[in-house]
Amino acid sequence: MENLLNALVLLSNFVLIPAIAYGAQLALGALGVTLIYAVLRFSNFAHGDTMAFGTAIVILFTWWLQGQGIGLGPLPTALLALPVGILAAILLLLVTDRWVYRFYRARRSPPVVLVMASVGVMFIYNAITRFIIGTGDQRFEDGARFALKVGDFKALTGLDQGLAIRTSQIITIVVMVVVVSAVFWFLQRTRTGKAMRAYSDNEDLALLSGINPDRVVMITWILVAILATIAGTLYGLDKSFRPFTYFQLLLPIFAAAIVGGIGQPFGAIAGGFVIAISEVVVTYAYKGFLTYLVPESWAPAGLVQMLGTDYKFAVSFIILVIVLLVRPTGIFRGRVI
Repeated sequence: MENLLNALVLLSNFVLIPAIAYGAQLALGALGVTLIYAVLRFSNFAHGDTMAFGTAIVILFTWWLQGQGIGLGPLPTALLALPVGILAAILLLLVTDRWVYRFYRARRSPPVVLVMASVGVMFIYNAITRFIIGTGDQRFEDGARFALKVGDFKALTGLDQGLAIRTSQIITIVVMVVVVSAVFWFLQRTRTGKAMRAYSDNEDLALLSGINPDRVVMITWILVAILATIAGTLYGLDKSFRPFTYFQLLLPIFAAAIVGGIGQPFGAIAGGFVIAISEVVVTYAYKGFLTYLVPESWAPAGLVQMLGTDYKFAVSFIILVIVLLVRPTGIFRGRVI
């Protein structure tokens, strides 16, 4: 029984808890992507770099607060800097929409034209982010690093394996629940949210009903900026910040949105956890886990790892391809790509 408990603790420490935290981050990112697709009807390839830009501003303001001796005690100072990053991201997206996307919307350009425009915007965002914060790894986490330490868990349970829960992981899950609940409440209960849903379902009918399209577009970009900055900041706190990493995150984020059902907010949340759990499960080395479960003579000599961690994004790609071939509408029957 003790070996089984040790195996479960080991799996929780390196698979379950990290996958849930990572899934929450992907879910917030995918929710932003699916809102753009549902309301503005194009796939925004600049979303990953929007996350990077907002997070970079959060980091810069966090460093300034730390230099002034301002903090939140055991919580990361980045939570205080988050509103500044959100405001910067909102401004960036609204300016981009006014200077770029509005031109194509006015001419009712095909979605593929907007997609290609977003690719150009992506490179511009990436260049801006690298210019203001550099290209290297940046760590900005402070406060109490662990909510539960390995030593404390061992002393409490008497097990050989210890469980560590980082403060950033708890914050990620709590913030995701609060933010997602607020977004769904906004979409379901407020007049503006209902207008956005109506505009998404039938643009022409919504216009005939007196809905202001410019206001719908503006609110959509504001929500996307909030979600992108929060998702990027949580990812940076949990791991580290590097602009190119957020460009790579675009694949699992899009995979999450499509797996759940593109254009379906509930699907984005489900897809985020599906992709995250799949990536972590496939790239984890199960040697230690199996050693606790089998006789010593049967203990594996190798790592028992399906894929190396360098190939974790390949898991997202494979799942994405399978879903597009087998069920293009995704889990919650979104729009066909």
